[in-house]
Amino acid sequence: MRRHALMTAAAILAAGCTLAPKYERPAAPVAPAFPTGGIYDQQPGPGQDGSGSAAGAPAPEIGWRDFFADARLQRILALALKNNRDLRVSVLNMEAARAQYQITRAGLFPALDAVASENRTRTPSRLAVTGRPIVSEYSVGLSASWEIDFFGRIRSLKDQALAQYLALAQTRKAAEISLVSAVADQYLTMLAYDDALTVTRNTLVTAQESFRITKLQFETGTGSELDLRQAEGVVEQANANLQSQSRLRAQAENALVLLVGEPLPEDLPEGLPLNSQALLTDIPAGLPSDLLVRRPDIAAAEQSLLAANANIGAARAAFFPRVVLTGSAGTLSPTLGGLFKPGSGAWSFAPQITLPIFEGGLNVANLDLAQVQKRIEIANYEKAIQVAFREVSDGLAARGTYDQQIQALERFTSSQERRLTLSDLRYRNGVDSYLSVLTAQTDLYNAQQLLISARLQRLTNLVDLYQFLGGGWIERAGDTPRPADAPADYDARAQATPPAASP
Repeated sequence: MRRHALMTAAAILAAGCTLAPKYERPAAPVAPAFPTGGIYDQQPGPGQDGSGSAAGAPAPEIGWRDFFADARLQRILALALKNNRDLRVSVLNMEAARAQYQITRAGLFPALDAVASENRTRTPSRLAVTGRPIVSEYSVGLSASWEIDFFGRIRSLKDQALAQYLALAQTRKAAEISLVSAVADQYLTMLAYDDALTVTRNTLVTAQESFRITKLQFETGTGSELDLRQAEGVVEQANANLQSQSRLRAQAENALVLLVGEPLPEDLPEGLPLNSQALLTDIPAGLPSDLLVRRPDIAAAEQSLLAANANIGAARAAFFPRVVLTGSAGTLSPTLGGLFKPGSGAWSFAPQITLPIFEGGLNVANLDLAQVQKRIEIANYEKAIQVAFREVSDGLAARGTYDQQIQALERFTSSQERRLTLSDLRYRNGVDSYLSVLTAQTDLYNAQQLLISARLQRLTNLVDLYQFLGGGWIERAGDTPRPADAPADYDARAQATPPAASP
């Protein structure tokens, strides 16, 4: 029986296995395909608004310079990828996890140290065996220790550290993709405020002119004070809107500067207006199962699950003996000059086996905790898949409706412009009151604001859908995807080398 146990332990050591349970990827808790029918079948084709075509390429194969046509935005994105502090922290967290993996992995190998010591003791003369009260001892040699990982405890801890490192590498990748999306969304928001300010300024100029005419009519006795006060109210409302939008525009630029990580340079290229942002509108969604390899947040959740699975192996190994070999070899002498003389050699060998007998339930509790943590990570992994499915589905639903909504708002805005013209003519000819002009002017302003808002929402939806489908990691189509732990700086030449995969 003992011989069989020893052979089994030797086989485990030779195979380099652990007591971790065999990993099986949980089934994706979502439908096998994204929703279809209704608005989901109204997806725009290629070439919308002068944009190019994805030509059937999935989002991860489309570089962000190919997705965004605005040269100014491209320059801002490149600056953000170099300077954003959140991304920098994410990279540093990844590097810390890599160092922790290397620390844990070092436990698989023997530790060898050079040791030199001097030991001087004083014993009362009446107790000294040699009759010498002061005795010196000098030694020089090598000391070694090694825990033989028969049951894979250290190997499981190493696998856990490796999975945690890979999870943080994927988290960093997700952070970079999210940064591309966040910068683009903020840039588009700033352009939308520019358009809103233009509309408000035009409305203010028109209102001021109407107020001037109404005031002149009132002063000459051909107009009423009611018309005068109504015209004055429109001017002040436009003034208030102008100040509010100016504030929001400035704050939007401040938010963009924070994302970029430095003030916007003065030499940025000329940008495109909001309505000329030709984003790709026909990126295919693929299948929900594609998200498992396209989405770094899902990959990070799975690596966290793998880490929890490996931790079970370490918790199981704690029930088995631990074998530690320690030894030393060198020279020993009562005098410094006699260290390397013949006959001064000394060595020691002290193997130790530790078998847990009573730990007060500690090992059992650790194993229970490890198993609970794995179930938690399974739920987190499944939730990450469900969130990704929902985000893509919402993006597809929005992409199928915005074009028709904007077309309807464009027609609505045109009708309000014509209504304002007719109301002004009727007022000037004495057919209608000035209130109809003011109402038409307010409705036109609101319609223009709604149109700007819808255009912004359409563009940010396309940007977010590009991110939700895994796009934004490569700079140009055709580039070789960088490893998840690559430097964030696109100009960096040195590429980080990931640790070797666990056997």
